[in-house]
Amino acid sequence: MHSEKELIEGCLKEDRVLQKALYDRYCRKMMVVCQRYSKSIQEAEDTLQEGFIKVFANIKSFRGDARLDTWMTRIMINTALNAQRQKLYLLPMIDVNEVDLHEDETISLAGIHFEELIRIVQSLPDGSRLVFNLFAIEGYGHKEIAEMLGISEGTSKSQYNRAKNILKLRLSNYKNEYGKFGEAKV
Repeated sequence: MHSEKELIEGCLKEDRVLQKALYDRYCRKMMVVCQRYSKSIQEAEDTLQEGFIKVFANIKSFRGDARLDTWMTRIMINTALNAQRQKLYLLPMIDVNEVDLHEDETISLAGIHFEELIRIVQSLPDGSRLVFNLFAIEGYGHKEIAEMLGISEGTSKSQYNRAKNILKLRLSNYKNEYGKFGEAKV
């Protein structure tokens, strides 16, 4: 197994064997990131492929300030956002100034299979899915999200609130249908 340093140096030299080794090491983790921002496996695979092309093309800019997988995750997110940003103008997003957000509310994920959770997140409307991922998972603030997506801060908040409400409903339905541990009720 190659060290991270060896993988980076090999990729800088465009060594195909080490590029494949880097891909093999990180492709599953990066695929999960891509799936969260995509509507389908096929769309996530396209984002993953485009993201790795960018990783290899830009590996020279990796300074080592963060872990390699953190840097790659950022590339995958940006790649997914660029693909989604092209569709955003078609999405129904309501601009609001005031949204009643209950940040202390939690959503229980106990008993939910990972694949099912990804499917539920993928089923969110595009705008809500993007904002949910950026806010709840990546940790960006609504102001940053608004700038990234070219929307207002109020729209970001409303899309997050919408995503959270949809997720609660779908997770509740899932638990009612499949029981506490994700097994079909008999």
